[in-house]
Amino acid sequence: MAISDKSRKVLWGRSGNRCAVCRREMVVDATSNDNESVIGEECHIVSGRVGGPRYDPQFPAERVDDLSNLVLLCRVHHKMVDDQVETYTTDLLTALKLNHEKWVSVSLADDKPTPPVRVRRIKENMPNHLVRLTSGRDLLAIIEHSMAFDFDHDEPQSQDEAELLSGFLQEAQDLGDIDLEAGDRVKASFSLTSSLQDLEQAGFVVFGGREMRRLEGGIGPPSSFPISILRVLRSTNPKIIRWGVPPDSTGRTEGSA
Repeated sequence: MAISDKSRKVLWGRSGNRCAVCRREMVVDATSNDNESVIGEECHIVSGRVGGPRYDPQFPAERVDDLSNLVLLCRVHHKMVDDQVETYTTDLLTALKLNHEKWVSVSLADDKPTPPVRVRRIKENMPNHLVRLTSGRDLLAIIEHSMAFDFDHDEPQSQDEAELLSGFLQEAQDLGDIDLEAGDRVKASFSLTSSLQDLEQAGFVVFGGREMRRLEGGIGPPSSFPISILRVLRSTNPKIIRWGVPPDSTGRTEGSA
């Protein structure tokens, strides 16, 4: 399971783009040299991982990624509530979430109807091509800190291919949904590299990229909404030939988006 795009949008909208603890805005403005920085994180009140913060074996697994079990926090307070679980209990975090969303609703209420939440594509941010991925480090750079995932693949022709494709894409999405410590990043990178090699041996190649979209509507100002894009194609797929270019000095090629 993973947090759905809809749950993400509703959580950010109801939270007013602010941390439920310190109420700091969760998108830092762009500078003259860099794009905006997203510092907000969708945090689980009850962890779905055994031994994780506030883990409860009686808590239904299918509800772990429900909107009711998510709270929007900045990275500092995410770490704080997960380190101090005796203080920040399930009941306290649930109350913080509800009180914050009520504060947002009351603070920003006016006579105008609230526009619907939507994610808008920006023409100049749409990638013209996707880069072929051959290492887990390159793949991690694409999937980390994304708000949503745009994954697609060629049709599997056997049960083994179906298992291979589903396992790879699920692993990529799961890793993109969590913040990795330095040591975990090394392990994740190694695992992803192995998965990419397994796909290549099975006749598939992986292309990826990122697209910065914009979250609009709801309450609060528009904010950046980074999307991770992955395409798993057969090496014989004509799209690669039509849009591809010869490998560069690093051995990478480019494919269709």
